[in-house]
Amino acid sequence: MTHTPPPDLGADARSLLGAVTAISSDLDLTSVLTRIVEAATALTGARYGALGVLDRQGDGLVEFVTTGLDERTRELIGDLPHGRGILGVIIEDPSGLRLADLTAHRASVGFPPNHPPMTSFLGMPVRIRGTVFGNLYLTEKAGGGPFTETDEGLVEELARTAGYVISNARSFALSERRRQWLEASAELAELLQPPVDLPTALLQIVSTARQVSGARAVALWSSLGADHDTVSTAPDADDDRVLAVLAEARRTLDAGSSVVTVEVDGAPLVVVPLRSHLAPVTALVAVTQRDAGLLDVQDRELFAGFADQVALSLDRTQALADRQELALISDRERIARDLHDIVIQRLFATGLQLQGVAAMTGDGPVSERLDRSVAELDDTIKAIRGTIFELQDRGGESLRARIRSLVKEYVPVLGFTPVVRTSGPLDTAVPPALGAQLLAVLREAVSNVARHALADGCEVDVVLGGDLLELRVADDGVGLPGEVSESGLRNGRRRADDLGGTLSLEPATPRGTVLVWRVPLS
Repeated sequence: MTHTPPPDLGADARSLLGAVTAISSDLDLTSVLTRIVEAATALTGARYGALGVLDRQGDGLVEFVTTGLDERTRELIGDLPHGRGILGVIIEDPSGLRLADLTAHRASVGFPPNHPPMTSFLGMPVRIRGTVFGNLYLTEKAGGGPFTETDEGLVEELARTAGYVISNARSFALSERRRQWLEASAELAELLQPPVDLPTALLQIVSTARQVSGARAVALWSSLGADHDTVSTAPDADDDRVLAVLAEARRTLDAGSSVVTVEVDGAPLVVVPLRSHLAPVTALVAVTQRDAGLLDVQDRELFAGFADQVALSLDRTQALADRQELALISDRERIARDLHDIVIQRLFATGLQLQGVAAMTGDGPVSERLDRSVAELDDTIKAIRGTIFELQDRGGESLRARIRSLVKEYVPVLGFTPVVRTSGPLDTAVPPALGAQLLAVLREAVSNVARHALADGCEVDVVLGGDLLELRVADDGVGLPGEVSESGLRNGRRRADDLGGTLSLEPATPRGTVLVWRVPLS
């Protein structure tokens, strides 16, 4: 059996095959573009080479990958070309252009300062599925001569292959971004596991979205209005301008039902509505740059998919929180019912029995002792009723809850916990304005006890009986001085006068002071 040697493909064909192999050895888009330029210069013997990537409109360059220029020269030249002059000829007419002297062409506009001299020129468009992606530019053929027809044919074949390679690289990059978005979406489930610190979680969401999308800033808009962005992040140098763009967009845009791309103050924004039913967020917004990947349809869809996952995760978190709150409310209601139906009724029955025994014993020490016990049971019943009202309070902002919360603020200063008793329909019958006046007087009274009374105990009673609201603050301190300075109490007395009521300050028995603030309900 004889061995037949492979046919000689020729030097040009072998060079082209080597160039194709070189540009196909990587899937990173930036590396692929660099390899294409290097392969084209090696294939034709050009000293300088570049690949200009067209913008979305196809009438300018947004990226310019070069070879043959050192970093120092590139810095001296300044801004890279935008696609004018000779470079613009191929943009306007996407076909090959070969020139012996590019400076002699009618479209030549010369070179910027510090630009190296260039004479021979060869340009070729790079197409992806029939659409021009960019242009290959080669200058200064080795030996000083012009580029040949063979060079043009080789570059044309290389550009055709480069289109497929770039398409593969872009597909790979898209699959990588899709993987990153999927990973980010998967992390949401773990991030939003209860218990959840929602502000921290929202900050993590926008930080992740900014990192994956490559946006300059990402914000979550809340449903609270233009001045209540939930959270935002803007890590680049001109933070103030980016935040100003977000603020302006928040004032002028309403999150609709579809993804929109708009420009605000020259900055492109992608606004994705969050289809959330429970969470107080309406949109995920990204501030990006012109010709950024996020403006592509496929990348916007990935961004919108992440927004859907955010909405779903936030809704789930809110639903779990609502369920826990409902369980807590149900438990509090059960405890309140048990206290009312069992504990209070038994105490009330015991009090009636003691009153009956006292009536049987007649007057005397035993009767007085029984009467005191009945009075203590009445105080206990009032305290339990106050606890029941507090358990039944839903929002924690009822007047009863605010009274108790205000008194608790002074516990560290007082050194003890005052007794707080409330009676009557305070939460339903007292108007908000009157409640605010009551709290102001209570704060002044407890503050005076803390500063001047040197007391070991204090009792606060708030009673609504009929059409009269009464605040009573009693302490067991040193009592009233000979001359009372009403610098602080003057405001309380004025509040009482304005409401048609009274304020009195009296000695307590056996020691201490009693403040009584009494005003009509209407």
